[in-house]
Amino acid sequence: MFKSLIFFARYFLFWLLYFAIDRFIFMFIFHVKLRNIPFSEKLATYYHALRLDLSMAAYITIIPLLVYTFWYFSNKKKINFNWVRKYNIVLISMFSFISVINFNIYREWGSKVNSRAIEFAIRTPNESLASSASSPIFLTLCVLLILLAVGLYLNFILIRREITYVKTPIWAKLIVAVLTLGINFLLIRGGTGTAPNSQSMAFFSNYQILNHASLNTEWNLMSSILASGKVKKNPYSYGDQKQAELEINDLFKVEKDTTLSILKTDRPNVVIFILESFTADLTKSLGNEDGITPNIDSLAKKGVFFSQIYATGNRTDKGLIGSLTGFPTLGVGSIVKWPEKMQKIPAISQKLYQQGYQTSFYYGGESEFDNYKAFILGHQYKKLVDKNSFDKKDMNSKWGAYDGLVFNKQLTDANTTKQPFFSTLLSLTNHEPFELPVKYKFGNTDNIQKFKSTAFYTDSCIGSYLSEAKKQPWYKNTLFIFVADHGHPLPKSNHEIYEPQRYHIPLIFYGEVIKEEFRGKNFDKTGSQQDLSATLLAQLNINTKEFKWSKNLLNPYHRNFAYFSWDNGFGFIENGHAVTFDNVGKSVLYNSKPEDAQQTNKLLNTGKAYLQTVYQQFINL
Repeated sequence: MFKSLIFFARYFLFWLLYFAIDRFIFMFIFHVKLRNIPFSEKLATYYHALRLDLSMAAYITIIPLLVYTFWYFSNKKKINFNWVRKYNIVLISMFSFISVINFNIYREWGSKVNSRAIEFAIRTPNESLASSASSPIFLTLCVLLILLAVGLYLNFILIRREITYVKTPIWAKLIVAVLTLGINFLLIRGGTGTAPNSQSMAFFSNYQILNHASLNTEWNLMSSILASGKVKKNPYSYGDQKQAELEINDLFKVEKDTTLSILKTDRPNVVIFILESFTADLTKSLGNEDGITPNIDSLAKKGVFFSQIYATGNRTDKGLIGSLTGFPTLGVGSIVKWPEKMQKIPAISQKLYQQGYQTSFYYGGESEFDNYKAFILGHQYKKLVDKNSFDKKDMNSKWGAYDGLVFNKQLTDANTTKQPFFSTLLSLTNHEPFELPVKYKFGNTDNIQKFKSTAFYTDSCIGSYLSEAKKQPWYKNTLFIFVADHGHPLPKSNHEIYEPQRYHIPLIFYGEVIKEEFRGKNFDKTGSQQDLSATLLAQLNINTKEFKWSKNLLNPYHRNFAYFSWDNGFGFIENGHAVTFDNVGKSVLYNSKPEDAQQTNKLLNTGKAYLQTVYQQFINL
């Protein structure tokens, strides 16, 4: 009786070894991040990983165990279980591919592969391939081959071809069946306690990289997929909802609803450039980098410069929504996945269209990517130019048309557009795989050189655009706004996903329509990409009441704060004090002033109230 059960002991051993090898490769690939961590703590990763590893192994075992139980109640003495080896081969192949995808996603996103990444790959496979083109191909192939080879070898030596049953009374068979199925269920659930398995079960260290190494990749992906469609329950319910809403209302409350008026007119043309991955670290003004963004740095000195602005998230869809609607990010979720909800949030384009503006959106890529098109067309952009508007000969980039072509297209169209007009340009060249139609200014031997070169190219396109725009009659009545969609780990490669520096971006208002006394002015109070909506509309004397999550950066009575989030984590900054929090591990990941415990606790509570409240609003939309 028990001899036949050895099959499942060997089966579990196989998968535990496979997951351990996968984990070892993960830690090897990111060994630089592990350099200063004690060896004992690295070793502890394997112990803390066991709970979710066993859970995933138990999920995999469901089918073989049910087949085993079925034949157990027959009169057969032996059954052929060779099919389990084939079943394993399919899973080994699938899991190996998931693992290499995970390594590359973690390198870029700072989080493990999840439902969003899979959705990204399924909905927009071409863009996914383009985004992954900068991944190290040789290393990726080597890791894939190692995982396949080791997995297949272990499968051959550990998984038996047949099971021999011993003659057993029916009552004993019932007991064995109940015990084996029950134990498997408990392994899936994580025991008999009140709390079932969750990602936090793998979290044990102050070093985030070890927590991610401990977290079973396939279990995390499965959990993410199952949870992705659930929006009826707030996953960030930290406390009383009414109290959280009161705290947020107080956060945005102002003593006086006023603004510094920096424009010569309240009906200028408005052109917003949302620049792909234009992190503060690229600039001389904010990142002390020479020669990468000479035009942006020049505009910062000549226009109105907001130097302490933070992106609301770490992906373009979040930056697009944050900049144009003022709506915050949702932690692990993104409102673009629910177009029916996305349509209910207000946008700058709607307000300006209502005021008689001609509205247009320019993007050199596929506008259906990440539901951009649903947002654009659902928010009163009356003209959409995307990759389908350009000749095939111009589609030399994997993402679509290069920034120079897109900027020139908008410039040409502006010359025949009735004023006032509102136009948004979303750049794309400064994105993996960092392709260029010209010579790479800083070289192209590694991603840092490529990234700096594509940023320089986009910056030069901005310079060329403005030089030509100055010749046009509409130029003197036009406000140009430059903002990044999100930050980026490059070019410095020293900011983790949970560090506020990763989200630091430039925001510049520029143009002859700005009053002379404000040109060259630097506003250094903390603010967010989300604040663009309220700040711009206030300058145009347009009511901003609908933009609940956006504050006017030019109202001196507003509190100086910024919020941002990434997959299952958030950050909050106020008056120079920044704190970031991991929602899975329930721990502080970054604290710029740990000596101020009282203020730290206050910022954490405010950040929790913020995320809880915005997610609840999202549910209620």
